[in-house]
Amino acid sequence: MSEHHLDPAKTVIAKLGGVEAVCSITGKHLSRVYRWMHPKEKGGTGGLIPTSEAPKLLEHAKVNNIKISADDFFPKRDIAA
Repeated sequence: MSEHHLDPAKTVIAKLGGVEAVCSITGKHLSRVYRWMHPKEKGGTGGLIPTSEAPKLLEHAKVNNIKISADDFFPKRDIAA
């Protein structure tokens, strides 16, 4: 995956074995999964995995002992003290 791909989608997809693995898990086309890692201004989702796909990915991770939690699907925010 490219350094230009956006998180959190980039990290979740990598943990699950890559784009092709996620396509297999979700039944989505390769171009659709790549779109999750692209900015909105380029037709992507801004790094967000659609909520309709998260349960499938989380279940796959659980069954296959892959360390992913629901928190991994949300952008990390800096909390300033």
